[in-house]
Amino acid sequence: MRKSILITGGARSGKSVLAERMTLGFGTPAIYIATAEAQDAEMAERIARHKARRGPEWQTLNAPFALTQALRDSDSGPARLVDCITLWLSNLMLSGQDWEAEVTALAALVPQLAAPVVIVTNEVGAGIVPENRLARQFRDAAGWSNQTLAGVCNEVWLCVAGQPLRMKPR
Repeated sequence: MRKSILITGGARSGKSVLAERMTLGFGTPAIYIATAEAQDAEMAERIARHKARRGPEWQTLNAPFALTQALRDSDSGPARLVDCITLWLSNLMLSGQDWEAEVTALAALVPQLAAPVVIVTNEVGAGIVPENRLARQFRDAAGWSNQTLAGVCNEVWLCVAGQPLRMKPR
């Protein structure tokens, strides 16, 4: 079953809860591929709350940089949830890695995956034009990444105020 779902939306829109529900719809256990890093106490607390909400049916793989490798390595197992592309992109950009090559490699891999994958990303281009160069570069990179991944996924969903809207059919 080659099933790939991209879920996008604004911050705190309900994307992760929707993604968790969709991923568990493929059965349990499930794999949560986390791209966040606990660089400060507040982020560590966020990560802990996320883990506690998910419960015991989830195995967590941390992949702040090596996302494509984590997907390859876990492809013989259960459904995976990647949360989230924009944090992964931030990690890549801030560490000076070639984010375009990484996104291109991810987009090439997604259609080849055997186990289902649900990917969460943030829609960041709906606001004002950022005042600084790095923020504008990030906004542009996220927009390009989201478009690229939406093009290769079977389904694309937009989540607003906890309400899902299917953008691209099966």
